[in-house]
Amino acid sequence: MPRFMMIYKGDPRDTADMSEQQQQAVMAAWGAWMEDVGSALVDLGAPLRAAASVVDDGSAGTPASLSGYSIVEAVDIDAAQQLADGHPYPSEGKGDFAIDLYKLLPVPM
Repeated sequence: MPRFMMIYKGDPRDTADMSEQQQQAVMAAWGAWMEDVGSALVDLGAPLRAAASVVDDGSAGTPASLSGYSIVEAVDIDAAQQLADGHPYPSEGKGDFAIDLYKLLPVPM
């Protein structure tokens, strides 16, 4: 089954800035999404922090504002997009956060 990487775009939030109640609510929302997606979630992924960018001319670039990633399995990109329905990451509704999906291809040998 094809795999797709969900890239979480937007400035990362520091949970230290959240109350314990807010942290618990975030974790509960992630738990509900993971339960809903079930076995299609093959790698929860990880948060992303310290970033750097090296440009092909050797100079330093500006890294994209990314917060994390997950990997899911789906029959096609449309099905992968459906797995993002109800995802807690882009839940504020202000346009500050997004999930980009990329099909992972096998490495040619």
